[in-house]
Amino acid sequence: MKRGSDLGFDDDGRPVLITAAEPSYEEQRRARVRKYVTLMAFRVPALIGAAVAYGAWHNGLISLLIVAASVPLPWMAVLIANDRPPRRANERRRFDGARRRTPLFPTAERPALEARPHPQPQTGPSSQEYGDGSG
Repeated sequence: MKRGSDLGFDDDGRPVLITAAEPSYEEQRRARVRKYVTLMAFRVPALIGAAVAYGAWHNGLISLLIVAASVPLPWMAVLIANDRPPRRANERRRFDGARRRTPLFPTAERPALEARPHPQPQTGPSSQEYGDGSG
């Protein structure tokens, strides 16, 4: 039976994605791990290549350049692997276009001083007048 596009399948018989939901966190994590492993897979061959280059040309500068190129690979791999998926066009931004300047030395706001309300005098007799010892 041929499945048509009206049934939610494409020409190859695969279901068509009809949701705008993001991939699950597990899928995003797997993609990040793949990126990390791919980038780190270049580091070991680069170090081996530096040793082979030194053995072939007896030039330490070429080997040093290859090693220097492999040094930032772990840092770059972590940054790229921890990056979130790109924002969609309809995704809301957290900040609006207004630029806010942060002062170099921020201080707390100082509210204007207000006069404290004076306590109202008591109209009844106090406990000291009766001599009960409390107070």
